[in-house]
Amino acid sequence: MNVLLSAAFVLCWSSGFIGAKLGAGSASAVTILMWRFLPLTVVLIAVAVTVTRASWRGLAARDVARQAVIGALSQSGYLLTVYYAIQLGVSTGTTALIDGVQPLVAGALAGPLLHQYVSRRQWMGLGLGAAGVAVVTLADAAAAGGVAPWAYAVPFAGMLSLVAATFLEGRSRTRVAPSVSLTVHCATSTVVFTALAVGTGSAVPPAEASFWVAIAWLVALSTFGGYGLYWLILRRSGVTAVNTLMFLMAPVTAVWGALMFGEPFGPRTALGLALGLAAVVVVRRGERGGERGGERRVERHAERPSGGGREGPCGAVSGGPGRSGRATGRRPLPAGPRPDRPRAAPPS
Repeated sequence: MNVLLSAAFVLCWSSGFIGAKLGAGSASAVTILMWRFLPLTVVLIAVAVTVTRASWRGLAARDVARQAVIGALSQSGYLLTVYYAIQLGVSTGTTALIDGVQPLVAGALAGPLLHQYVSRRQWMGLGLGAAGVAVVTLADAAAAGGVAPWAYAVPFAGMLSLVAATFLEGRSRTRVAPSVSLTVHCATSTVVFTALAVGTGSAVPPAEASFWVAIAWLVALSTFGGYGLYWLILRRSGVTAVNTLMFLMAPVTAVWGALMFGEPFGPRTALGLALGLAAVVVVRRGERGGERGGERRVERHAERPSGGGREGPCGAVSGGPGRSGRATGRRPLPAGPRPDRPRAAPPS
C-alpha cells in the first residue's frame, strides 16, 4: 500500500470527527448531513451524465441496488450515529474509541464471511492497534459526565453498520468503478438525510458562517478524501490492511483536537499513537511475509513431479496416468487468494 495514500486516508477520515464537532454547535446532525450531501450529489450526478458516463455501462439494476444498500450502511447509518452521538455529548475521542473496535470485529468475521485467513502476526498487530486506541481515549471516556449511558451504544451501532457495508462489498462479484459507487452512495444518503430533516423540521440551514465552513470541510476532506480513499484502499489492499489503518484514527484525532480545539494531549496520547504506528508496521510485515510464502509454494508446486495425478492448489489436478513423471514447469498454478484481500463469495 502506498504510504502517501495511507497517510492521506488517515488524515481525511479523522477530519470527519473534527468536522462533526465544528458543525455540532450550529445545527442538528440531520441538518448538517442533509446539506453536506445534497449539493454534493447534484455535482456527482452532473459528472456522471457528462464525464464518467462510460463507467455506468454494463451495470445491471441489481448492481446499482446493491451499491445503494452499501451506501445506506456505510454512509447513512455510520455517519448519522457518529454525528448524533457527538450531539448527545459523547466526545470525539470516545466516539473514535468505539469506532476503533471496527477492525477487530471485521477481522474476527473475515474468515467465515469472506473465506480469508488472518495470520497470527496480523492478529498481533490488531491487538496492538486496539491497545493504542484504548490508551488514547480511555481517560476521556471515564471523565465524561452528564451523558446518558445509552448514548455510547449509538456510535457502536454505527460501527456495526460500517462492518456490514465492508463485508457486503467484499462479497460482491461485480466490481464497480469508484466514481459510480460514490455517486450511488451519496445519492442514497441524500434521500435518507433529506427525508429525516424534512420529517423533523430541521431542513432549513442556519445563517451562521461556521455552519457552511463545516459543510465545506466535510465535503472536501471527509467525503471525497476519507470515504473515497476508504473504498480505494479496500479494493487494492483488502479488509485487514484498511482496518489496520483505522487504528490510527483515534490518535490522529486526539492530536488534531489538541491543536485545533486546545484539547489535552499528554503522555498517554503519545503512547497510543506509537502503538497505532506499531500495529501498522506489524501487519504490513505479516502481509509481505504471506506473499513471499505464497510465491515459495508456487515454486515448490512447479518443481513437484506430477505423475500421480496429485491435486494441486485450488483443486487443480496436475499430471495424470498418461503423462510422464516430470514437471513441465511451464505455468505455475496460482497460490490462491492473498490472506488480506476480499474474495467474492462462491455462487450459491
